[in-house]
Amino acid sequence: MDLSFSQEDEAFRTDVRKFIEESYTPELRARHARSKHGYIDKAGHVQWQKALASRGWLAPNWPKEYGGPGFTASQKYIFDVEMGRAGVPHTIPFGPTMVAPVIMKFGTPEQKKRFLPDILNTNVLWCQGYSEPGSGSDLASLQTKAERKDDHYLVNGSKIWTSVAQWADWIFCLVRTSKEGKPQEGISFLLIDMKTPGIKVEPLVLLDGTPAPHQEVNQVFFTDVKVPLENLVGEENKGWTCAKYLLEFERGNPYSAGLYRALNKVRAHAAETKTGDSTLDKDPDFRARAADLESQITAMEYTELRIFSALSTGGNVGPESSLLKCRGTELQQAISQLAVEALGDYVFPFVEDGMIETNEPPVGPGYAMTVAPYYFSLRKASIYAGSNEVQRNIMAKAVLGL
Repeated sequence: MDLSFSQEDEAFRTDVRKFIEESYTPELRARHARSKHGYIDKAGHVQWQKALASRGWLAPNWPKEYGGPGFTASQKYIFDVEMGRAGVPHTIPFGPTMVAPVIMKFGTPEQKKRFLPDILNTNVLWCQGYSEPGSGSDLASLQTKAERKDDHYLVNGSKIWTSVAQWADWIFCLVRTSKEGKPQEGISFLLIDMKTPGIKVEPLVLLDGTPAPHQEVNQVFFTDVKVPLENLVGEENKGWTCAKYLLEFERGNPYSAGLYRALNKVRAHAAETKTGDSTLDKDPDFRARAADLESQITAMEYTELRIFSALSTGGNVGPESSLLKCRGTELQQAISQLAVEALGDYVFPFVEDGMIETNEPPVGPGYAMTVAPYYFSLRKASIYAGSNEVQRNIMAKAVLGL
């Protein structure tokens, strides 16, 4: 396998690094460093995403016909690696990464014209209405109901664990439009304006102590919400097809560059942590565990290269996205656990919110405030987007034929 890059690719890498240096401002870096769950404030995300959009890089996976950058496979890989290495704020995925591909594949020409340009330029933010109370990984058991009434649907129910719903302009929802047949057969895919009367967003404040409006997740309630019929994507009662297609994009993301950066941060912190007459990074057990994680990340990187090369020929990630999701989230959790152990006693003090400036001196190193909250936040990574147990069943059936 030839792993060398062409001169054009290396010039592109230089261009990406220059963009990051200019656009990832010290202010954004400082805000991101205080985040306990990976999100910063709305204004910061919009600022970063509009900077990406100005270069045509907000949606690197989009086809050129819809405004995508037309990256080659190597350019896409380089772009992901450099963004991961720099630790920039992630693009809020619900618009450009999730609902946009569904609209491209199943939407009407009118829907594509109406929604895609605003997504591409971050003129609107989206959130995802999938999980419900009592209906998480068993998504087909959802109960939010949409009744057809002349020229609109009337939606009633609620969605939970809805990330950044407090910022969102639109939500894409799975709703039940029929109880006939199998549970999957009566589900439809709706696009709903969050300003519609009858929608209420309640913050869910987690143990990391991040208060509204900076919280990560919410519960969204729908009470007699009128949704125009033209906001149905695909066919009525065929929304499960859209849902499965979307989950390929939600799960099929590269992890290795971010994992390398996270492990390197733990090693750097270990070099500052005293253990007797030496530092933690010299400890044989720590070195062995870090080296083992690095070898697993390298294996992940080469797996990603094999899988994502299929995209260069126009294919989808497919069921292999479940493999990436399982392995990536498990390694995220393992690195965060090593970070907690490396921090020692300084992991215990609780700071209510890292997004609010304070005059109180930090307890321990400045980075200590976010280590434990991020560790606990990542416990959900093996559950969201379909629990890893479910992903293994998918792989057993779709890949291994069991």
